[in-house]
Amino acid sequence: MAKISVVVLAGTEAHSDLARVLNALALVQEAKEAGDEVELVFDGAAVVWIRELESPDHKLHSMFTAVKDRVAGACEFCAGAFDVKEDIRAAGVEFLSEYQGHPSLRQRVEDGYEIVTF
Repeated sequence: MAKISVVVLAGTEAHSDLARVLNALALVQEAKEAGDEVELVFDGAAVVWIRELESPDHKLHSMFTAVKDRVAGACEFCAGAFDVKEDIRAAGVEFLSEYQGHPSLRQRVEDGYEIVTF
């Protein structure tokens, strides 16, 4: 069984960003189906994706919903910087702030997670 921390860093501005999020969600879904220990982390500009993916009209909404139970959280510092804290709260997603207001990727490595970034 693998231990995977999928970290999305992509913003929402470019079509290529959508592809990155799609690939991240696909990896989480595949790992979940395989019984792996997998988590999804939104960091940097990616914190805005939570608001986007929560919309039932978004093309990736159903894919996000299928793996939402694997969302570890969103960077608290970045959520404030991108002014989406209320959207993240409304989505029921936790804030991560283990290291100076940010998720601790180092701690995840220490805990045996393979870090995959998109």
